[in-house]
Amino acid sequence: MAFNPEFRPILAALMRNKTGPVLVAVQVALSLAILANALHIVNVRQAVMDRPSGVEREADIFHLQVSELNSASTFNDMVAQQVRQAALLRAVPGVESVAQTNQVPLSNSGNNTGMAASRDQVKVSTGTAYYVSPDSLVKTWGLKLVEGRDFQPTEVVNLDMTKDAYETSVIIITRALAKKVWPDSASYVGKQVYFGTGSDATAARVVGVVERLQSTGAEVGERGEMSIIQPIRRITSPRAMYTVRAEPGQRDRVMKETEAVLRKDANNQIVVRAKTFDEDRRNRYRADRGLAWMLVAVSVLLMLVTASGIVGMASLWVTQRRKQIGVRRALGARRVDILRYFITENVMITSAGVAAGLLGALGLNHLLVTNLELARLPASYLLAGAAAFLALGIAAVYGPAWRAASISPATATRGVV
Repeated sequence: MAFNPEFRPILAALMRNKTGPVLVAVQVALSLAILANALHIVNVRQAVMDRPSGVEREADIFHLQVSELNSASTFNDMVAQQVRQAALLRAVPGVESVAQTNQVPLSNSGNNTGMAASRDQVKVSTGTAYYVSPDSLVKTWGLKLVEGRDFQPTEVVNLDMTKDAYETSVIIITRALAKKVWPDSASYVGKQVYFGTGSDATAARVVGVVERLQSTGAEVGERGEMSIIQPIRRITSPRAMYTVRAEPGQRDRVMKETEAVLRKDANNQIVVRAKTFDEDRRNRYRADRGLAWMLVAVSVLLMLVTASGIVGMASLWVTQRRKQIGVRRALGARRVDILRYFITENVMITSAGVAAGLLGALGLNHLLVTNLELARLPASYLLAGAAAFLALGIAAVYGPAWRAASISPATATRGVV
């Protein structure tokens, strides 16, 4: 007589001893709820880390921060020094482009301001990072102009930060900023934008729109795309920052040579700090990367713990049912029947856990969306999580089920007088 497992007798057997199955189902449910949301968060953070900055060929970009040890330089001396240093950098073999700048994207440190479409606004439309340069950041960073033009040399202003206020008649903005300030417009060149609000807010005319230029903080969401560029040589002290694009594959060599050229020009009376764009990106997303790896590790551990729980429970059931299995084998049950019985039993328990886990995953995601503004959990994560735990349940129980199927029919007669 072959053993033919059916759902009803299996369910009846499980109901007689609920503790073990309930514990396994709860473990599956909790693991699935956490795993689906954890992997969703990892994917969201990865998408954030992979966002384009707007800078072309980031691997070829580096910047130099230069500080002169002699602080007694006059304003004109500092202007002349910066012009000379930029020229020296451009002359280094392998340098494609050089631009002086006040800050760089993804550096986690920089200047911001508020922008408005009108002085009459109660508050600014948005905050924005502002980049200033007497050179072409569009060229050096490879920014994509989607409307308008780059600055002209006659538009550059030498600004003494100890005396002058920020005033330029022209400005380049990102497309995201343009849409934020003028949501109903399709063209932005020629529009007036204001620094702040009120009667004393200064204005500038938009001459160009770049597709993208991330802020120094590269914030998540549209705020990270809000940036402006002004044609300003900003003088505060005998120090400057230069951003340099090297020819492909030449960055490391060019970094060393540009540092040496600047030190030689100043007779080693300056401090030069070099940093690559790649370093800024790594530093900006170090916390995101750490969170992603932590969540991946937690997910792996959860699956291992769940699998070990299923294996342990199934092994216990096999030990407790050895004589029962032996009787069934003696009555004609084949190995495949015993194997199918344990796998079916585990699938029923795991399915109950998966059903509860799907509800738990949705509930947990709702909390994350409400409190942390995380994106909604896509259905694909739920389906993939359910399939993964069902497969995990079958794989985990297969070993104990095979040992059960290998029990000899002679086991039924042991201990019988």
